[in-house]
Amino acid sequence: MTKRRVILSGSVFEEEIGYARAVVDGDWVHVSGTTGFDYAAMTISEDVVEQAEQCLRNIGAALAEAGCGFGDVVRVRYLLPVREDFEPCWPVLRRVFGEVRPAVTMMVCGLSDPRMKIEIEVYARRSAEGEGDA
Repeated sequence: MTKRRVILSGSVFEEEIGYARAVVDGDWVHVSGTTGFDYAAMTISEDVVEQAEQCLRNIGAALAEAGCGFGDVVRVRYLLPVREDFEPCWPVLRRVFGEVRPAVTMMVCGLSDPRMKIEIEVYARRSAEGEGDA
């Protein structure tokens, strides 16, 4: 039987809505849609690029707690309310995923808070060798 473990970031949203930042299920790590909130301060930048950077810091922390890293990511989903906000984020996203080359989808949709300009969701598969720190 595969052991399932949840990872919490401390976001008030996790408690209020009833979800986990990530779920580890065997070798698979499913990271929830993650926004640019700094969960320690519960603040969010008005700049989409800064939000993307914070999203990746939040995701990186969840992946590390799950025992893997960005090098283990196989799937990414980008969600943005404004299509034109995506391209300014490309350098930040390329810095993290450029060598990894995961499968990616970008969708234009509404997010749960009007301050949110980007949400990123990832799926990772933990490597047997523990080499996920790309």
